[in-house]
Amino acid sequence: MLKKTGLALLLFTAAQAHAAYQCNVKPQDDVIISPQSVQVVGASGNLQISPDGDVTRDGQALTLSDSQRQQAFRYQTALRKELPWIDDGAQQHLEKARVALDKVIVKELGGDSNVRNRLTTLNGQLKQQMNRIIEHRSDGLAFHHKAIAQVEQDGRNLVQQSMGGVLQDSLNEMGVKQAANSGGNPLQAIMGNLGGLQKAIQNEWNNQEQDFKNFGHDVCNRVTSLEEQRKALLGALK
Repeated sequence: MLKKTGLALLLFTAAQAHAAYQCNVKPQDDVIISPQSVQVVGASGNLQISPDGDVTRDGQALTLSDSQRQQAFRYQTALRKELPWIDDGAQQHLEKARVALDKVIVKELGGDSNVRNRLTTLNGQLKQQMNRIIEHRSDGLAFHHKAIAQVEQDGRNLVQQSMGGVLQDSLNEMGVKQAANSGGNPLQAIMGNLGGLQKAIQNEWNNQEQDFKNFGHDVCNRVTSLEEQRKALLGALK
C-alpha cells in the first residue's frame, strides 16, 4: 500500500519537474543569461554572445561575417526565449500538481489534514531542487547542466522521505474519524479509506498524465533545437 501510494504521489509531485529533462539530447553546456550577454560554457569552450550577435570565444573577440553574426544572434535569442519558458513551465506544472493533489486530500481527509502541510513543504523543497538546474539570478538565469542527474535523484529521495509521514498522518487521521464514527471493524474501515485515497490520487493522475507528457515532449523538442543551433554555430565559426 505504501509503495503504491508513494508511487502515485511521486508521479504527481515530481514527474513534471523531471519530464522536462527526459530527452535523448543531453545538454553539455552551462548557460548564463544576462542583459549584457549569453554565455555558453562547456563542450563549446567559452562562448559569449552579445544581444547584437557579437561573439567572444575563450576571451578572444571573433571577426564575423554577416551570416555568422546572424547565426549567433538567432542562437542567443533562442536561449533567452526557451530557458525561461522551460523554467516557467516546470514551475507551473509543479504548482498544478500540488493544487490537484491538495483537492484530493481535502476531499478524502478534510481541510485540516496535516498531509496538506507535508505536501506544501515537499512542493517548496522540489522547487528549490529545480532552482539548482535553472538558477534564478538578480540579472537573469543560469542553467547548470551537471545538476540535472543529481536533482533527479535528490528529488526522488525527498518524495520517498515524505512518504512515511504522509502514510502515518493518513492512518492517524482516518483512525480518529473512524473512532468518532465508531461501529464496524476499525482496521478494515481505515484500510478501505486508505484504498479510496489511493484510487482518488490515481484517478487524478490519469486525468493529467497526458498534459505532463506533452510538456516533456515539447521541452525535448526545444532542447533538441537549441543543440542543433549550437552545433551549427560552432561549425560556422571554425
